Amino acid sequence: MSAICVYCASGPVADNYLALATELGTALGAGGHTLVSGGGNVSMMGAVAHATRAAGGHTIGIIPKALVQREVADLDADELVITDTMRQRKQQMEDRADAFITLPGGIGTLEELFETWTAGYLGMHRKPVVLLDPDGHYTPLLDWLQTLTESGFVSTSALDRLVRTTTVREALARCAVYL
Repeated sequence: MSAICVYCASGPVADNYLALATELGTALGAGGHTLVSGGGNVSMMGAVAHATRAAGGHTIGIIPKALVQREVADLDADELVITDTMRQRKQQMEDRADAFITLPGGIGTLEELFETWTAGYLGMHRKPVVLLDPDGHYTPLLDWLQTLTESGFVSTSALDRLVRTTTVREALARCAVYL
């Protein structure tokens, strides 16, 4: 099928977020998709990778050597790529993915989301960028982005490239529309 990059937290999070990551990973594996992830084996990043493999999917983890210990590298990944820098990690993740799904996360997740979203808006790729946000984690961010649209700092077409969904099924369906 396709390779879907998932951006998400690598630090401890609530059980509902771990369940969401597991649900997405299960759907990816069952759908025959390849997971492209940040290569960590903890928190949501680990949950999505474990679930993808458990459902028969292929996983590619890409992690900079500086984070191999901190994020506990996913040594069970079908392919584990260790890069020298974060920039190389993100570039390889973008190059290997056909679509991007962002789960709730913190500043690292936001940084990956914004870089991928911006590159798509600027025409550097035509891949879907989807927010999977069932609990409203990103509502304040999206509200703020709307104010930037109203003030002219973010175009409506840029905001339209960022697709918000609330279910795993809807997120994968939105990816499929582009693919």
